[in-house]
Amino acid sequence: MAKDASFDIVSDFDKQEMVNAIDQVKREIQTRFDLKDSNSDVVLDADSAITITTNDEMKLKNIYDIVTSKLIKRNLSLKILDPQVVQNALGGNVKQEIKLRKGLTTEQAKKITGFIKDMKLKVQASIQADSVRVTGKSRDDLQEVIQAIRAKEDLVEAPLQFKNYR
Repeated sequence: MAKDASFDIVSDFDKQEMVNAIDQVKREIQTRFDLKDSNSDVVLDADSAITITTNDEMKLKNIYDIVTSKLIKRNLSLKILDPQVVQNALGGNVKQEIKLRKGLTTEQAKKITGFIKDMKLKVQASIQADSVRVTGKSRDDLQEVIQAIRAKEDLVEAPLQFKNYR
């Protein structure tokens, strides 16, 4: 009997690329004339959030734009960003926390499994904590599932990766 093939659908990002992108943002803040003396700071909090602190909301918007451009250059999806409400900070400054999405929520996993079941292929999709495992006898069916999910980018509001293909 042939062994079943499988792969996992996950939502994750490269932590080292995120660290490098934030370092580039800090360097650009120090060199840009409009942000040089603004006491602006960008902090990556344990791979779960980015905190931007600066003088006013205009500079905050500029720094957010820099962050997004550096993430794009490092092939990190902007879907991982979850910007929170701008808050007042000490000394008349403003700050914004941008949470980083990691893992699939239960609703997202249900959408993905429902989409796979609607394809009417001989594969099974099961939710495994913050990922979805897809198994089937035919590797061709699994490849078809991967292509269909890649083609439907707006299926869930998260970047999807396909790992552990066996």
